[in-house]
Amino acid sequence: MDFALTSEFSPSEYRYQPAYRHTGTNLPNMVTIMQQLHLHLSPEKVFSCYGAIVGQYLPINGIKLHFKEYQLSWGCEQGLHIKQHLPIEESCAVIEYRLNAPMLNSQTELLYQLQALLVRPLYNAAQYEQMAKQAMYDALTQLGNRRYYMESLKQSLARATRQSEPLSLIVLDLDHFKMLNDRYGHHIGDETLITFGQTINQAIRDSDQAFRIGGDEFTILVQGNAQAASLICQRILTMMQHNNQLHHRQIYTSLGVAEWQSLDNAESLYLRADKALYDAKVAGRRCYRIAA
Repeated sequence: MDFALTSEFSPSEYRYQPAYRHTGTNLPNMVTIMQQLHLHLSPEKVFSCYGAIVGQYLPINGIKLHFKEYQLSWGCEQGLHIKQHLPIEESCAVIEYRLNAPMLNSQTELLYQLQALLVRPLYNAAQYEQMAKQAMYDALTQLGNRRYYMESLKQSLARATRQSEPLSLIVLDLDHFKMLNDRYGHHIGDETLITFGQTINQAIRDSDQAFRIGGDEFTILVQGNAQAASLICQRILTMMQHNNQLHHRQIYTSLGVAEWQSLDNAESLYLRADKALYDAKVAGRRCYRIAA
C-alpha cells in the first residue's frame, strides 16, 4: 500500500506540531476507536468521526473519500497530497489525505491500522442508509412513497401549526393513464411514470417534497401558500407540454391545490386538494384548480 506524493512540500508553508507525532507513549486504543466508528449509522458521521480520530494522532489536515455515490470530506484541502485506493467489500473507494508534514514510517503504519478500522463501519452505514431509503422511496420514480408522504405531511402540519407558516398540498395524476396502459402495455406505462416523476422533481423547489402515493397518483408538499403552489402547477404543465416523450404519447396531468387552514388535519387537507383535482378534470383536464 503505497502513498504517492502529488505536491511539493515547503517547510515555510506549513506548521507541524511535534505533539502530533506518533510515539509509543501515544498509542490510540484501537478497540475504543472501532466502537466509536460503529456508533454511527450514516456514512457522513462515520467519516467525520474517522477524520477527527486521524487528525488527533497524525499530521493530517483533511481527508476526502469517493465511494459509490458518496463524496465525503473532512477538514481542509491544504497541504501535502497523498492518494490511494481503499477496497470496501465488492467496491473500491478512493481516499485522499492532506498533510501538514511528511509522515514518519511509524505514522504511516498507524494510518494503515486506523484506515482498516474505517472499512466495515463505513460499509455498514452505507448499507443501512440504502435500506432506509428503499423503505421511504418509490422504487420506480425515486420519489417519496406513501409512507414517507404520511410522515412528512404529519411533520409539516405540526410545524405549520406551531409556527403559523404557510403550507399547501398539490394532488395530481395522469389523465387517461389506464388507456395508455391498455394501449401500449405496462412497460410504456412505467416509462411514462418515471418521466412524469422526473418532471415533477425538476419543477419543485428544494424546500418542497414530491411523492408517488399509488398508481399514477402523486402529491407535492409545498412550503408556501396557494400562490406558490400555483406557480409549481404552471411549471409542471409547461414542462410536460415541452417534453417530447410525454407530448408524443399525449400524456397530460390535472392538478388540485389546497392551502392549509387552521382546522385542517392530514385527511381534510388531502380531501380538499383531491376535490380541487376533480374540479380540474371537470373543467377539461390539463389544468389546475385551487380549493376554496
